[in-house]
Amino acid sequence: MSGSQQHAAPEHTGAPAKRHGEGLWQRVLGALSDGIERVTASALGPYQSAVVRIGFSATWLLFLLREFPNRQELYGPDAPWSWGMAQQLTADNGAFTALMWSDGQGWFEFVYVVAMLASALLLLGWRTRTMSVLFMIGVLSLQNRSVFLGDGGDNVIHLMSIYLVFTRCGQVWSLDARRAARARAAGLGASDADRAGPVLWWVIGLALSALTFTGKVSGGWLLLFWALWIAQGLWWFAGRRSEDGDARRLYDVVASLAHNAALLIIMVEACLIYATAGWYKIQGGRWQDGTAVYYPLHLDYFSPWPALGDLLSAFGPMVLLVTYGTVIVQVAFPFTVFNRKVKNVLLVLMITEHVFIAIVLGLPFFSLAMIAADAVFLPTSFLRRVGGWAARARERVVGGRAGGDAVVPEQRPAEDAEPSAVRT
Repeated sequence: MSGSQQHAAPEHTGAPAKRHGEGLWQRVLGALSDGIERVTASALGPYQSAVVRIGFSATWLLFLLREFPNRQELYGPDAPWSWGMAQQLTADNGAFTALMWSDGQGWFEFVYVVAMLASALLLLGWRTRTMSVLFMIGVLSLQNRSVFLGDGGDNVIHLMSIYLVFTRCGQVWSLDARRAARARAAGLGASDADRAGPVLWWVIGLALSALTFTGKVSGGWLLLFWALWIAQGLWWFAGRRSEDGDARRLYDVVASLAHNAALLIIMVEACLIYATAGWYKIQGGRWQDGTAVYYPLHLDYFSPWPALGDLLSAFGPMVLLVTYGTVIVQVAFPFTVFNRKVKNVLLVLMITEHVFIAIVLGLPFFSLAMIAADAVFLPTSFLRRVGGWAARARERVVGGRAGGDAVVPEQRPAEDAEPSAVRT
């Protein structure tokens, strides 16, 4: 009997461990299933993607407006980097720019105006899927025409213009959202109420066909443009047949996956920018001894307000604090994105830093681009609060002009669709 009991003992001790392992495996599978359902069921971060769209389109539009008198010397026929040299470079590296399709003055003016118009319409959220593509074309066309003119902010705009194409950045704070809300209030589907969309789709298709037959666009860029055009047509056709049909649900899943992946890439890109900047600073002797911030304040190129620079650099401990604080914030930020409280504190510090750079060093567009990238991490509750303030301000203005009878349609709430790293 004692021998049989000794042999049975290991079986009793192994059963709880087995059950514990099975329970752990079930929890892992459950968490994985919930995660898959979350990223396929909806487009996360609607407010974050909207503020990124508004931030980058506004930054690029303001830059184009400010440089409008200098556009010929920057990107036009009078640019030091001639059209022929740009053509040779783009032929070697495969960069896309519509300005290589013709060296005429009229074509350059057309591309520049279209770039401004696409930025303004994307800012307003009108036909965001189409305008995001035209916005990308405008950014790439001008920046790849004169590649030696840009700075770090231009590089960020360059990358983000591509990522925005794959996001559903018009879910809130857009004319598209308002049009969809009005269609729902009238009991119509979004496709049923859309009249300008199909016309715009056909015009884009004719233009793309002309570019294909003339050979202006080829390779991967041509495939991308045709794929986007076909996908938009299928989306509209599926919605026209049934907003709740299987085909429309499938397209929703694919669009949500693309949006969530692009939003994740934007977040990773922002973290990489700060991480690489911080770690490179650590290796610099001036950053190590705490004097690096002093020198830009006394460079003529970065001193729009020399007296302000002298005042800020006169107190040595302040220079030391700002120098070390900059490095600490940039290095630490990527490690704090999942801690809401610490992340929000560092966001305030980084945005304050960029406001300082814009004013004191005279780099407003670089700062606006970085603030727009930082906005992907802003908490949803804060963004909704800001949206509420803006809506009330708009109601006062519109209501005052219309005698107080203006009605603003409600947008569909999207508070449950946000990435975990940007929750409040």
